[in-house]
Amino acid sequence: MTTRTERHDMVRVLVAQAEGSAPREAGAAMLVWADGFSGTIGGGALEHEAIAAARGMLGHSDWHRELRSYPLGPALGQCCGGMVRLLFEHISDAEGGDIGVRPLSSTLGRKSGQGGKGSDPYVARTPALVVRPVAAGVPTVLVRDRTHTADWPLPVLRAVRQMLSGERPCETLLVAGGKTGPAFVIEPEARPPHPLYLYGAGHVGRAVVRALEGLPFAITWIDVAADRFPATNPSSASRLNATDLAAVTAAAPPEALHLVMTFSHALDLAIVHAVLSRPFTWAGLIGSATKRARFEKRLREAGIPEAALARLQCPIGIGGINGKEPAMIAISVAAQLAAWASDGRAGSARLVDHA
Repeated sequence: MTTRTERHDMVRVLVAQAEGSAPREAGAAMLVWADGFSGTIGGGALEHEAIAAARGMLGHSDWHRELRSYPLGPALGQCCGGMVRLLFEHISDAEGGDIGVRPLSSTLGRKSGQGGKGSDPYVARTPALVVRPVAAGVPTVLVRDRTHTADWPLPVLRAVRQMLSGERPCETLLVAGGKTGPAFVIEPEARPPHPLYLYGAGHVGRAVVRALEGLPFAITWIDVAADRFPATNPSSASRLNATDLAAVTAAAPPEALHLVMTFSHALDLAIVHAVLSRPFTWAGLIGSATKRARFEKRLREAGIPEAALARLQCPIGIGGINGKEPAMIAISVAAQLAAWASDGRAGSARLVDHA
């Protein structure tokens, strides 16, 4: 199998537009090469056809693009019944990195901020935009400034400026071409995964790390001893052995999420105190409503403000998944974090007890 560093002939397939019932939303994407692919645009007959079409484009010059329409019902026999327009773009590995696009969807909402008393922890950040015409041979353009000028059709310039000024959502958009020019595709720049600090490598911690595989989180996995970690380390997590877990929080960026589930309630309390004492974006603590009440009393006595205490998620997880097995807890927590990554306010979901 060819490795990623050896691949130089690839085609990126982007859902440029989705109408009606479709397997994936605009912005979903995948990379296709001669003997493999990564990412998904929804599977099924649509993806099968897209992979075959993409491989037929291998060998083209860089920035060769084609826009193809797929009526899901009549053409592919899928029950969805909608219409999908796919942008096929032949690019090299280096060019893909240069423009910041990735095989997975870049439409997940990103809400973060400094947190703490008197501030909103969910301040929307406007991403840069990747703009390109559906025409061969023209490089993409990365736009960060809403005053950017270019020889683009007026509807394209207007959409770019509105997205960067916050007047309209930053999302993948297909702008139809005119009689004399090609269509354009506007796409948000790929965003880095959310930093997640997970304290505890016990049964539940291990299950959570497995459940988060493939979700947009970069996990720093922390415990007091190396032998508490599993023999095989998931690719989504980097291990950190530390004798003082509470002190680790000082190195965490303000946009970090913190998930506390160690073997010791005393250690949990020390970590939570450290997290709530500084800027953070999200904090979760494994435990029951009783544990939360006891922690709140001690944290309040230690000077933690009410605004920070209100942001602590305990119990963790979503409603409807009540099992206390590690895998069940992990699925519930992964769903909560996935909801947060999608809309930034997963904490509003009903929570369940994990004593």
